[in-house]
Amino acid sequence: ARADKTLFSFEILPPKKGQSIDGIFQTVEALLPFNPSFIDVTYHATQVIEKQNTDGSFIKVPVHKRPGTLSVCAAIKYKYGIDTVPHLICSGFSRDETEDALVELSFLGIDNVMALRGDPVGGDSKFTPASGGHSYAIDLIRQVSDLNQGKWLHHEIGETEPTDFCIGAAGYPEKHSESPNISTDMDHLKAKIDAGAGFIVTQMFFDNEAYFRFVDACRAAGITVPIIPGIKPLATRGQVTVLPKTFAISLPEELTRAAMATENKPDLRKVGIDWSVRQCAELIANDAPCLHFYTMSRSKAVKQIAATFFGN
Repeated sequence: ARADKTLFSFEILPPKKGQSIDGIFQTVEALLPFNPSFIDVTYHATQVIEKQNTDGSFIKVPVHKRPGTLSVCAAIKYKYGIDTVPHLICSGFSRDETEDALVELSFLGIDNVMALRGDPVGGDSKFTPASGGHSYAIDLIRQVSDLNQGKWLHHEIGETEPTDFCIGAAGYPEKHSESPNISTDMDHLKAKIDAGAGFIVTQMFFDNEAYFRFVDACRAAGITVPIIPGIKPLATRGQVTVLPKTFAISLPEELTRAAMATENKPDLRKVGIDWSVRQCAELIANDAPCLHFYTMSRSKAVKQIAATFFGN
């Protein structure tokens, strides 16, 4: 909010089970020259698989596939001195477990969080909260806001020291996949801001007009917090169909035609990079507060784009 120019940030994924943090460090170090203001670290809820018993019946077995987001954030923060923003999700956590995580984050000096509901797990089509957990992101935001006011879950025990978290919320320029319409989606977003969220990071988009319309709608609704656009360079031909299906977004016809006309992966990567460069130039010209890149923990394309705008 205080910056006098567009900032640079990016999101990474925790490594898969069995992998070391070295890959994360390589991604971070490749992008350090562009002075990232913060690094988001995603959280992946416990995955569930079905296992067949000897009698032929099936049971669901939880499988943890990635190391903890908290430890990745702490490692990056204390190795590089960069603010990290862990994703805090409803999925799989009770309110007490959420408070425990926030206590640890506060202890470590990590004072920014992205508060998200999270996706359904284990192939379920509908989100189901954990026992004693939150059903919606707004409830999670309220819990963090309560801690900022010194309101702990078990205040009778004596914990009264307030925390100082800045809370981020997700925004959807093309609406959330579960919202019936954009107007309803905006009402939910305004409620999250009123509950205590201090900034918005958008879902990825490939048409800047969707972002500009979204910002205008937010301002008209009385939302004044920074709205950070999320950028994802197209990297493979498969993403032309996978991204719209997975994230409920649309790809412009011009980008789709250019991507499908390529004959090899390097040519397609160039199409994706060139498109993102055009996006970024327009967003900067229109005073976007920050460009936030979804790297999927791969830095090569983002490095090339960032060098255009944030290099020395």
